[in-house]
Amino acid sequence: MTDKLAEIMAHKRQEIAPLLRPVAEADLAALHSRLPRPPSFADALRRADGRLAVISEIKRRSPSAGAIAATADAATQARKYRDAGADALSVLTDQKFFGGSLDDLRSVGREFAAVGPVLPRLRKDFFIHPVQVAEAREAGASAILIIVRALTDEEIKVLAGAAAAAGLDALFEIHDEPDLGRALAHGAKIIGVNNRDLAIFKTDLALSERLLPQVPAGIIKVSESGIFSATEAGRARRAGANAVLVGESLMKAADPAALLAEFRNA
Repeated sequence: MTDKLAEIMAHKRQEIAPLLRPVAEADLAALHSRLPRPPSFADALRRADGRLAVISEIKRRSPSAGAIAATADAATQARKYRDAGADALSVLTDQKFFGGSLDDLRSVGREFAAVGPVLPRLRKDFFIHPVQVAEAREAGASAILIIVRALTDEEIKVLAGAAAAAGLDALFEIHDEPDLGRALAHGAKIIGVNNRDLAIFKTDLALSERLLPQVPAGIIKVSESGIFSATEAGRARRAGANAVLVGESLMKAADPAALLAEFRNA
């Protein structure tokens, strides 16, 4: 882990330090029992009709692209995605590098509570500690992100256990074969190949084409980043992807529904 990802993780560890407290799996299970059950993120990606599922991302900016849609309202964007036919949402909650917040996740939940149907939501952030899992569950998330190369095996084990106790799915994000081996060792049920190297922010869809065929059958496969048209979505699907995670192109699209249709039909 080097360069930008190391910088982001170092900042995140510092950012959450004041929030840290013991969070046992029993505490998360109790939280899960008290709150309404979120829709299944995994089920939304495992399409019975066999088409490519689309995880539509709410992202205002990124270190690689800079400003994407700096003033976008999360609830409004979620409504656009839902109406356009998105299968699930990814809501970036990192503030410093991506311009998001936990309030974005909450506001999307309020939007769906007012006008259904409810889409499952991934809290997209740099997870380190179970306290972030508790925050995600309280804010209405259906899943968390586990970036394999950014974490120790002990941290992955704790986060995966915390997610399961809280009733959340976990998307294990990988970038190479060692990441894949570690994700499988921790029992990953959803694996996403990030086509963007988070160390240097270079994007290469060939990563999905190389890694997704190595993911065992029965595990949900996601291709993340670098999906801008039906051409890229088709490449991901032919590599074995069940779903694509798309942010920048949908945030900028004048007609998200038309672009989503292209992805689904790839």
